Amino acid sequence: MCPAMRTKSDNPTPGAAAAATAATASSDLDSFDPVLLLLRFLPYSFLRPPRTRLRLPSSVVLPSPMTVFSLLLLTYFAVVSGLVYDVIVEPPGIGSTQDPATGTVRPIVFLPGRVNGQYIIEGLSSGFMFLLGGFGLIFMDLAVDRHRARSTRLSFAMFGISAVVIAYLMTMLFIRIKIPGYLW
Repeated sequence: MCPAMRTKSDNPTPGAAAAATAATASSDLDSFDPVLLLLRFLPYSFLRPPRTRLRLPSSVVLPSPMTVFSLLLLTYFAVVSGLVYDVIVEPPGIGSTQDPATGTVRPIVFLPGRVNGQYIIEGLSSGFMFLLGGFGLIFMDLAVDRHRARSTRLSFAMFGISAVVIAYLMTMLFIRIKIPGYLW
C-alpha cells in the first residue's frame, strides 16, 4: 500500500515514524563516497539558509490558469516561429523569384535550400502548424473525460485527431518544399 493512501488507523505511531526517519537518515550518512559527504555537509557548515516568510502583497492577484496558459502558448508560438531569428537577422517577410519562361516575378514563401534561414511568413506558418498539433493533443485529452457527453467527446476526438494529422502532413510538406528530395 502506498504511504499516501493509508487510512488514519494504518498510520504508524509518531515514535515509529521518527525511528524510520532516523534509520533512513543514518543509511544516507553511511555512504563510502567522501566527495559526496563533503558536498553534502561542507557548504552547510558555514552557510545558513535565511528564515524567510515570503508573502504576496494583498494588492497582487495571481493570474488565472487560462491567462498563464495563454501567455505560455504565445511564448511557445514566438519561439517556434523563429521570432528571435527574425528580430536579429531581419529577413524579408516574403521572397520573390523570376519565372524563367514568362519573366514575371512570383512570390515565394519558403526560402529553398537553406535550412538555417527563413522568411517571416515561413516561420509564422510553421509555428501555426506546431500550435495546431498542440491544440489537437489538448482536444484529444479532453475527449477522454468521462464526465462529458458522448457527442462532445466524439467531437473533441475528431477535431483533435484531424488537427494532429493536418499539422503533421503540412509540416512534412513544408519540409519537402524547403529541402527538395528530403525523406523520399
